[in-house]
Amino acid sequence: MAMKKKMMFFAFAFACLVSGVFSYGSEPLSVLSFLENGAVSAKPSSSSYQPLMVNLTLIHGAASTGAVCLDGTLPGYHLDRGFGSGVNSWLVHLEGGGWCNTVRNCVYRKNTRRGSSKYMESQIQFTGILSNKAEENPDFFNWNRVKLRYCDGASFSGDSELESEQLQFRGQKIWLAAIEELMFQGMQTADQTLLSGCSAGGLASLIHCDEFRSLFPASTKVKCLSDAGFFLDAVDVSGNRTLRNLFGGVVQLQDVQKNLPKSCLDQLDPTSCFFPQNMVQHIETPLFLLNAAYDAWQVQASLAPPSADPNGLWSDCKANHANCNSSQIQFLQDFRDQLLNELKDFSSTPQTGLFINSCFAHCQSERQETWFADNSPLLDNKPIAIAVGDWYFDREVVKAIDCAYPCDNTCHNLVFK
Repeated sequence: MAMKKKMMFFAFAFACLVSGVFSYGSEPLSVLSFLENGAVSAKPSSSSYQPLMVNLTLIHGAASTGAVCLDGTLPGYHLDRGFGSGVNSWLVHLEGGGWCNTVRNCVYRKNTRRGSSKYMESQIQFTGILSNKAEENPDFFNWNRVKLRYCDGASFSGDSELESEQLQFRGQKIWLAAIEELMFQGMQTADQTLLSGCSAGGLASLIHCDEFRSLFPASTKVKCLSDAGFFLDAVDVSGNRTLRNLFGGVVQLQDVQKNLPKSCLDQLDPTSCFFPQNMVQHIETPLFLLNAAYDAWQVQASLAPPSADPNGLWSDCKANHANCNSSQIQFLQDFRDQLLNELKDFSSTPQTGLFINSCFAHCQSERQETWFADNSPLLDNKPIAIAVGDWYFDREVVKAIDCAYPCDNTCHNLVFK
């Protein structure tokens, strides 16, 4: 009975992950709680700590161009204005939250904050890379910082509709409407910009990186950061490709292919071009990849989903890596090896940056304790915030790749309860 209950839980958990019910980073999860192994920094955990709260702004001109959420409501963003030396610098961060790959999933999603602005919080916390405090975000704290809300289910890249179900797949139009709005808000005169994103938003930052670069004159410094967005076309524990099937549904249902790199589509099918491993070679703008080698979302939903593990042999391992047996650890090491192999060509170019730590984590730029705190994850004795800043401002070449698990004792590994 206990095993049956656990299997039912993980089946529900995976369905929620796919449909976007769960979120990562600084925002809460609906069913699972992400717990840290070990202490977090004193500041975020202090009872007196008051993170910056930023209001939601709806893009009122978006409807005229068809740039609407899944349910037809207006898209939105949160903006905290820059100050001092950062007044002409802009950070645009794309929210993550899974995808919807079937009509059923998308119908469900349109009644959540991942598909409708009706359900979005009126205020959200700006922490990590979005913080306005120098001691929490040393290089970007005084920039204009924007978080673009995610309500299309295809990494801001779809463009179609399904009238029978009253579904609007308008991710690309939402992206364009948001950029137009931000340009009007002052981004058109930016001296330096950074497009970032987490998870599905990290994939979106790859898709739109060169497009973002094209918006500005050559004199503007433009770079991109993808956090936990390097999803691998990997074989799951049953020998199938769960994530490829998921991505295939997203691409087909939401007509994503028209917004993928043409140079990739000339060589591969659209689903393959939705995978970062096939996309990054076509991106010309300087790009930084921040990823956990054992990405918690990919372990949960791509490598060992309930559909690939009907007997629940991976349930304990997925919930806590400390419960993995030797063969499971070897499977995860092979996954890491595939990741590093896919990054070889990418890392060989001087303008790219890497921070690949051997942690069981996901979305490390949004969370204060993993971005920049007293006990943040380190590679080459640098926390993530310093590594990204060194790369962005060309202070140092950053190609940081961790040794294999369990060598890193600075990780904030995620445990599912």
